[in-house]
Parts: sequence; C-alpha cells; structure tokens
Amino acid sequence: MATESPVLFEMENIHKIYEGNNVYANKGVNLSVNKGEIHAIVGENGAGKTTLMKILCGLESPDEGEIRFNGKPVTIRSAHDADTLEIGMVHQHFCLFDGFNVADNVVLVQEPRKNGLFYDSAAAAMKVEELGIKYNLPVDPKAPIETLSVGEKQKVEILRILYRGSKILVLDEPTALLTEQEIKDFFVTLRQLKSLGYTIIIITHKLDEVTEISDRVTVMRNGELVDCCITAECDKQGIARMMVGKEVLLQVDKPDVTPGKTILSINELSLTVPGFSRPILKDISLSIREGEIVGMAGVSGNGLSDLENVLTGMSSRGEVSGEAMFHGKNIANAHPSEIREMGMAYVPADRLHRGTSAELQLSDNLILLEHHEMTRAGVLQGKGIVAFVKDLLHKYNIGGHHATPVSNLSGGNIQRVVLSREFSREPNLLVVSEPTWGLDIVSSEFVYQKIVEMRSSKTAILLISANLDEVLALSDKVAVIYRGEIVGVFANTDLDRESLGEYMLGLKRQSKDEIQLGIEA
Repeated sequence: MATESPVLFEMENIHKIYEGNNVYANKGVNLSVNKGEIHAIVGENGAGKTTLMKILCGLESPDEGEIRFNGKPVTIRSAHDADTLEIGMVHQHFCLFDGFNVADNVVLVQEPRKNGLFYDSAAAAMKVEELGIKYNLPVDPKAPIETLSVGEKQKVEILRILYRGSKILVLDEPTALLTEQEIKDFFVTLRQLKSLGYTIIIITHKLDEVTEISDRVTVMRNGELVDCCITAECDKQGIARMMVGKEVLLQVDKPDVTPGKTILSINELSLTVPGFSRPILKDISLSIREGEIVGMAGVSGNGLSDLENVLTGMSSRGEVSGEAMFHGKNIANAHPSEIREMGMAYVPADRLHRGTSAELQLSDNLILLEHHEMTRAGVLQGKGIVAFVKDLLHKYNIGGHHATPVSNLSGGNIQRVVLSREFSREPNLLVVSEPTWGLDIVSSEFVYQKIVEMRSSKTAILLISANLDEVLALSDKVAVIYRGEIVGVFANTDLDRESLGEYMLGLKRQSKDEIQLGIEA
C-alpha cells in the first residue's frame, strides 16, 4: 500500500480584500499541498484562485492568515522570498520582454558570464536549448519573443522558472492554447517533473484535464474554499457543480442562418520575413460571408497569429503580398485605425496587453473607440460616458466598478470588457482570436452566446482558435493551417477532433481542387 506524501506547505485562514472594490478576493481559505503531487485548483473567474497563488508567490500580501512550509511558519513578502523557497509561477498573462530573445528572457538575472563579467549569449542559448530538450519544451532560444505565438511564449515562461531552480511550479491555465497532441506531450513533461520530485499546482478550467493529470483538486467559489478531494474519487459533473453552485453543461445553441454576400475575400495572401527559409504565410485564400463563422485551426507556430496580425493591421515584420479584400479595399497593408473605421471589430488573444490598457480605468477602456463621439468642443461629456458605460456593464454582466483599473479584474471580466466594446460597434466583420482562453465554463458559455448573436445579426466572423472543441462548436466552416499554408477547408458537418488533428499536424492535406471547393461551398 502506497504511503501518502508528506505535506509540503499549508496556507491557513488566508484573507485578502481589495479596498478599492471592498470585495474579498480570499476569505478564510485553507489550502494544503503535498510534496511531489500535481494539485489542481479550479473555480469560476474571480473565485480567488490566482490571488491565492500570488500570495504564495509573494506577489500579493494577505490581510490575514499564515503560511507554513514543512510545518514551520514562513513570511513571503516578495518574489525573492518565493525564489528562496523554490516557488515559481507562470502567469496567465505572460511577463516576458519583447525586445529580448528566448534565451535572454529565460536566463535574465542569472545570466552566464564570460570571464565573470560579460554576458555569454552563446552559453545562454545552449543552456536553454538543453533545458527545452530535457523537459520536452522545445523552442528556438534565439527567436525574438515578439515573433512567438502565445503557446510558444508559455513554454518560455515554464523554461524560465525551471532554469531558476524552482521545485514548486504554479501554472495558471497552462494548456489554454495547446492542441490535443501538445497537451499530451505537456502532460508527459508534468509527470516527468513529478517523478523527479517537483510539486505542481495547476489553475485550470479544463475539467477533463483535472481528472486526467491531477492527484487532488481544490474547488473555490466567491473567494472561499468549497472542498478539496482526491481526484480519483471525483467526477467532472461534481466538480463543475461545486464550482458554480448548480448543474452546468456548456452548450452552443446555433440557429440556422443563411449566409449572405462575401464580406472578406482573401486571395493568395503571403508573408515573408528575412532570415526565414520559408514564407510565414503562403498563398492563403479564403472567404467569409455575412452570417457565417469560419474557424481557423492550427498548432501554435504555424501561422495563426501571423494571419491575425496581417488582417488586423498589426503585423510589424516582413513583406505582405496578395489580397485581403474588405469592402472593395485591400487591407493587407492597411493601418489598424483605417481597418477599424471600415467596420472591423477585433478581439485579440492577448486581451490584457493588446485588447486593453491594463492601468486605465474600466470606463476608459470601454470608450477607447467612441471617445470622439463623446467629446464636445474638446471636452469629454461625463453624463454620456457614464450612461454608455453603465449600459455595457449591465448588458455584459461585467463585475467591476467603472473606476476599477482593468488590471484588477479577473480574466473573464477583462474578456467581457473587450467583447462589450467591440460588439457594441455593430461591426460587419469580426476577427476573434482565442475568445475563451483561460475562461471558466460560465464565462465561456456567455462568450459563445454573444458570438452566435453576432452571427445572427449577419456579421461575418473569422474565429482563430487552437481549441478544437471551440472551433467545432461555433464554426460553419473550418480551415486548417499548417506551416503557413491552408491544408484543408471543410464544412462543419461530420468533422471530428482526431481528423482535424491529423491535418493540423501535417499528416494529411487536401488537394488544391478540394481546398478550392471547400472555400466556395
């Protein structure tokens, strides 16, 4: 009979209140984590999971409570204190320097030196490459951070805390943007780390993964601990019920809509970048009609984020050729403001850094695109702004005061801010990327409902997502991209995850004629 692992640390009676909101983030939370276990923490957005882990990592200070390591009280006032205790955290919103490459970010503050003085970049690249191979987290150590996909950036974050010697890994939504195969590989890595004595805490909303990978699961709701149980003795339905206090089933009710005229026509769109042996995007052709959702599926690093950047005017590298015709104008090299004025709405994958201005108030973020209409003689009209903001807060159930900084909101509420701002413009074209990344079941259901409402109002929608469940649930048509090329276009009728996964990994591809038929269908 296997003996239970000893308790590594305990958090007892943890209280945390944000005075500006007068709302408890944590209220009397007790958490116990065993050495060498994979411990999942689940709950709705705003349940207090991330705040609790920030307290453990020295990024927040509790108003009350005690933390004990190996039975002895400890004080964690800073990230340095957490480092001393070998705790490292990968945040849902990454903390990387875009001006540096992968190796620079990983070794930052602990750089290898030549003659004890000068930064040894070659040694840094070699160490990071070896680390990536060792833990099955391969990424080019010389690649600039700004060129990486969201999934690749996540690998860099994990490599960084491993390089720093962390033995307790806190991972906030670590699989949010990974494909099925990448998740399987990632779980191999986690099990390998566990076998080496690492302790892993995962904050997640994916209950399938909770039951597959974790040893124990802690459920939180409204800042309080609901229960902690051995995962093998739980089921998904029971965990979901504890999370939200009622039965939950994520469903997408998609009414029949007859597509109208073509809104966006992409013809042989390519992106070439100096120094790369092949085009980043190659001869992309696709069309999106009124009342139609076209899903773009692909493994991170195969061109999804680059296509998103080109179509929204956010691409800052390489040479773009071909056409992306929107209202009779080629927007492939247009400025973002020009594209927006033509009627495009954009919900980016990176909602914190690209979708919002984190330090501005919630109200300022909501009126970013409407401030001209709310100005008279150069002065913002307070009453009009308050009415506009109150209406969006109500319609989108945004949990926050108009004066709350966006950085203080949960991931789900930040996403609601972005959605409400973009959808309220009544666009005729919507580009939405990874819309439910890191969101709980209830928030995801809300987002899906709003996207379907946009479809019913005849908006043409391009959905870019690495989440196959999401693509299959929402899309009318699915296009798969691999190594910068479209390798298949399908009507979403009898598609399944396994078949799409084979196209995403380059194991299958349609002929040019089949792809063209799929585009025209």
